[in-house]
Amino acid sequence: MPNVPSLFWPVLAAVILLLSGCSDSSDSGSETQAGAPGYPETWRFALEEIEGSVQHAYAKAFQTRIQEVSDGNIEVEVFPYGSLGTSTQLTELTRNGSVNLAFASPGHLANQVPETGLFNLHFVLPEDEAQTRRLLQSPALLAEFDQPYRDAGLQLLSLVPEGWMAWTANKPLRTPQDFVDLRIRTMTADMAAAAYRAYGAQPVQTPYAQVYSDLQLHKIHAQTNPVFAIEEMGFHEVQSTLTLPRASRFISSVIANPAWFESLDEREQEWLATTIRDLSGKAWEIETELNRDRLELMVERGDLEVIRLSDAERQAFREASLGTRDTYIEKTGEHGRALLELVLASEPAVDTSQ
Repeated sequence: MPNVPSLFWPVLAAVILLLSGCSDSSDSGSETQAGAPGYPETWRFALEEIEGSVQHAYAKAFQTRIQEVSDGNIEVEVFPYGSLGTSTQLTELTRNGSVNLAFASPGHLANQVPETGLFNLHFVLPEDEAQTRRLLQSPALLAEFDQPYRDAGLQLLSLVPEGWMAWTANKPLRTPQDFVDLRIRTMTADMAAAAYRAYGAQPVQTPYAQVYSDLQLHKIHAQTNPVFAIEEMGFHEVQSTLTLPRASRFISSVIANPAWFESLDEREQEWLATTIRDLSGKAWEIETELNRDRLELMVERGDLEVIRLSDAERQAFREASLGTRDTYIEKTGEHGRALLELVLASEPAVDTSQ
């Protein structure tokens, strides 16, 4: 979902007026039953995805859990995609404090936090789910990302998985040669585009809400998203073939405005930390269920060919993708190299001699 500089500031000004008009004032004198002033307090949470998505399910679970642990002192207002702006705009709204919390994915964030481009690379994260879960929840990995996020004016709270990325087109995509000259929609980050240039494709940065019509009109030939997103946005209605390569997972992050985060008192920070921790496993349950159920819905239509790549086919893509690791290191330096090595160390070595 690309940034649109010429439209951004008018949108931003309108959003700030909207949010300031509907916000709860901390000076209102409202009290809980325990007599604590300033409560209930509202936290604003902006999403990159529409209602019914992984992010929406996560945000609703967050909303319920924070109310529970805070005894109703904290309420969460959720803003699905489209209500406040594009992904890039939501990140800026978080940075300037117009919203408190948001999702930010490396598909756009890697241009601001280059280290997150790691999650745009193919065949880097462990294929085994348990290994990936441990990695994404690892304090060591989160600590490596903490300063890069801070340098971009953001507070990293959590890394959230949304499932394997799938490819749709009007033909099977079984080999890198099938991508040559293919106009595939990617998000705006340079690393997101580089991953598909490695296969010979022509990446096109198209706004999320415009992908359906551009596929229908053949302005673009293909797109990539998790399965649940493909179904809920209807991309399968205008594409004949779904390819499941298991090349990369969609990893998003929950971010906060740093000044807001630091303004929380000790009790509020504990409520937030508890909620994030409690949802770390829930996120996997959400994405697993949604992606499974949405795939079944698409298959039931009967007009979508589903391709699951063999190990040999995946190996050809793996080999073609290796050069993007050097591109990532060029953009991130030694810190990026260390991050890449940390992640690769969690994945068993692949035997390429077969």
